[in-house]
Amino acid sequence: MGDVSVLHYFGAAIGAGMSVIGAAYGIGRLASAALEGTARQPEVSGDIRVTMIIAAALIEGATFFALIICIVLAFK
Repeated sequence: MGDVSVLHYFGAAIGAGMSVIGAAYGIGRLASAALEGTARQPEVSGDIRVTMIIAAALIEGATFFALIICIVLAFK
């Protein structure tokens, strides 16, 4: 039974790592697109910034949820 517990921890670590890497990639792409949009149309930079912050918060929320699921599965 000890080996199954190790697999739970390993699976949770892999899942947590993948979710954090995905979130970092998504937020990086989001910031890149927002910067490019602001450079092309500086007059709408306020709207772009608000939209970027909302999208980044949603990405972070989904990542936090995935991390909680990984922790719950590890200690199940």
